[in-house]
Amino acid sequence: MRHTKELSLIEREMMLLSRHQVLATARTSGSPDSLDRSAYTLLSRIETEGPLTIGQLAEAFGLDTSTVNRQTAAMLRAGLVDRIPDPDGGVARKLRITEDGLRRLHRDRDWSIQGLARVVDDWSAEDLAAFAGILERFNRDIEKIQGRPWPRA
Repeated sequence: MRHTKELSLIEREMMLLSRHQVLATARTSGSPDSLDRSAYTLLSRIETEGPLTIGQLAEAFGLDTSTVNRQTAAMLRAGLVDRIPDPDGGVARKLRITEDGLRRLHRDRDWSIQGLARVVDDWSAEDLAAFAGILERFNRDIEKIQGRPWPRA
């Protein structure tokens, strides 16, 4: 295997990164209506693509339909999404973000960005751009291997 030393360092840093809570504070200890991780991720995908069926969400995340069904049922009960007829005339109903869901998603995203800003407060614009570019490349390469690209603006 090539680059064994570098890959070991990357694996270690990714493990360490996953233990930090600075970016997830709103979803773990914020207000009572803060979003859990699955709702945040699903709502982000619906916000990017527009209304989606449970099957489309399951395919997008590589999850079992029953798992997504449970997650979206909780989102429906919480008033984060509602079911609408397929605008394209399909049989399946689609999930659309409600005003409250969008408000909560944006609030939690703003909270995450504020936490991130504290971490990189003394970074230059060039360092931020380079880091963002490498993260995007890393994510796109994972998405390519999995065959599930995340739509980007």
